[in-house]
Amino acid sequence: MNKAFVKETDAPDADEDEIDAPALPAGSKNYMTPAGYAQLDAEFNQLWKVERPKLVETISWAASNGDRSENGDYIYGKKRLREVDRRIRFLSKRLEHADVVDPATREDTDQVFFGATVTIADEDGSESTFAIVGVDEADAGRGRIAWISPMARALLKAREGDTVSVQTPEGRREVDIVAVRYQAID
Repeated sequence: MNKAFVKETDAPDADEDEIDAPALPAGSKNYMTPAGYAQLDAEFNQLWKVERPKLVETISWAASNGDRSENGDYIYGKKRLREVDRRIRFLSKRLEHADVVDPATREDTDQVFFGATVTIADEDGSESTFAIVGVDEADAGRGRIAWISPMARALLKAREGDTVSVQTPEGRREVDIVAVRYQAID
């Protein structure tokens, strides 16, 4: 195939860096728990120290084989290297601007702040418990919500026993704060 029809560039697309990035409010800090920071740092080190050197080695080997236009190892390797480099840049920025807050060392209070594990009760009495964590460590399936989520924003600075109003996809609902704890989040 003629090189005129093959897109082969090292320059990332303008919007590619933001693909994996959950948005932070402008001017806000990137709050994280120690576990969240450790997870991102481990991923960064894996990509930087293990995966990227292997890719570079494979690409160098593939380039030495001659014609690059139909060389699958070379083409796939370059594409994967761009993806890894983009993720490394993203992780580097997130870690550089991280503000690590350990909920286990916070003084005990009944007010909701970042890192709190909160139990709420719906109007029908059903209870839910979740921890308020950083944007990069949010996982609703594990009971972790980002501090910028509508639920967390409604709960922040409220106290145990308060009733707060939360806008959900189903509409506005009232929830009671049953318990507020500060504990280590794995």
